Amino acid sequence: MFKKFLITIVSIAASVAVLIDGYLMFFKHDQSQETAQSQATAASDTESESSTTTSLSSTSSSDSTMKDGTYTGKSTSTEWGDIQVKITVASGKIPQITVLKHPTGGKSDEINSRSLPTYKQEALAAQSANINQVSGATETYKGFTGSLQSAWPRS
Repeated sequence: MFKKFLITIVSIAASVAVLIDGYLMFFKHDQSQETAQSQATAASDTESESSTTTSLSSTSSSDSTMKDGTYTGKSTSTEWGDIQVKITVASGKIPQITVLKHPTGGKSDEINSRSLPTYKQEALAAQSANINQVSGATETYKGFTGSLQSAWPRS
């Protein structure tokens, strides 16, 4: 009898732990999206306050022509270090993205060697900062897209 009771309690505790973990995983994901949206909104508000008529266009470049030149994004802080990118615009398109700064050492080398080329390739293909996240490289994604959005030329 005691054995069945103990097994039942352990089963319930394990089920509750799985439910809490799942909830936190989805909650944390939604929170990061809200943070990105609020950062974009704040940047857009800042642009409006500076009495310019351009709006922040981090998701698409097809609706406006980008001015040729080289644009360096702000250094974006992540849990493991800062990330900064530079983009080149030629003939209204972005043919090159250069990562100027990223976390190094230990696990960061492995993660960034795998994820940064993917992020660059996707951003170049999309001509946008609206790219997919690489599993296991959340902080790199936040830093890369944050810096890329701040580098995006406004026409």
